[in-house]
Amino acid sequence: MEQDVSLWMWVMWFLKVLILAFLIGIPFLVVVVLVSQGVYNRFLKRVEKKLEEKYQNKGFTLIEVLVVLIILGLIAAIIVPRITGRVDEAKVETTKIQLRAIKDALEQYKLDNGTYPTTEQGLKALVEKPTTPPEPPRWRPYLEKVPKDGWGRDFIYISPGVNRPYELRSKGPDGEEGTEDDIDVWSL
Repeated sequence: MEQDVSLWMWVMWFLKVLILAFLIGIPFLVVVVLVSQGVYNRFLKRVEKKLEEKYQNKGFTLIEVLVVLIILGLIAAIIVPRITGRVDEAKVETTKIQLRAIKDALEQYKLDNGTYPTTEQGLKALVEKPTTPPEPPRWRPYLEKVPKDGWGRDFIYISPGVNRPYELRSKGPDGEEGTEDDIDVWSL
């Protein structure tokens, strides 16, 4: 009986530390482990003793606690990959939407001015009137600001492009140009 109570105290202390580590993080866990044992012995021992007297023989067995921990681990193993995968998908979709918006703005620019902005003028020509030749005769703002891709990087714009009027793409998730995860406006 005494061993069950002592074991239960240690299991509860371990669960408290585990929950804090999950909520706050590993760096804080180190501090909690070092400090909590002393705090636990000084202040919480009296409270625990009163609770033990009140709820004697009404606690969980070690097997029950382990089953709950295994179930929680399985749930986390199923849910966490799905959540992280959705973040990557959202960044790709955001990048595609931004590419379409820039493409529409470039088409409007060409309709108004007869040419696309040059590589030197860049996508900034959609926000500010270019001062480098050829200066557009009927320029107007086409975007409020030059958007970035889903990972916060600038888009690659080259005009004229190879076999196309311009090249417009994102480096994709890996951030390296020329890899197969690049997102090109012409392949949307």
